[in-house]
Amino acid sequence: MPAQTHEYTPTLTWVRDNPGAPIEPYNDYSRTYTVEFPEPAGKPTITGSASPLFKGDPSLHDPEELLCASAAACHMLSYLAMCSKFKLPIVSYTDSVSATLELAMTGGRFTQMTLRPRCVFASGADADKARELHHKAHEICFIANSVNFPITIEAQIEVQG
Repeated sequence: MPAQTHEYTPTLTWVRDNPGAPIEPYNDYSRTYTVEFPEPAGKPTITGSASPLFKGDPSLHDPEELLCASAAACHMLSYLAMCSKFKLPIVSYTDSVSATLELAMTGGRFTQMTLRPRCVFASGADADKARELHHKAHEICFIANSVNFPITIEAQIEVQG
């Protein structure tokens, strides 16, 4: 069976604070942007900025933290699909993510990310199966399969009662 493809077409627009002016000096130009999502209509626009490390607005989301959030969300959605498939009664899921961005004179890159999902299951759930499904979820996670740095999963499983 041939692979299916899906296209994503968000539009990113730089928000100029002084249209027509040069973007120098480095400390003075706007780093704010908006991202619009055309399909389906009605999705909210995201307003973001550079990281405060790079003179961005600290009150807005930056691409680095959005990458972390995307990886965590993708793993969670993959995991919930596995729980549904194997009929594991998950009650709650939270994740505490950490990642390392290494900066160098030639740029930078993420070198690692750790997801720390805390999953609570209803009484009688199979904790070993719940742990195993994190490995399966990681294997099918679109984001984890797309990045060039390791993502480690340190799951905490709790069964009520």
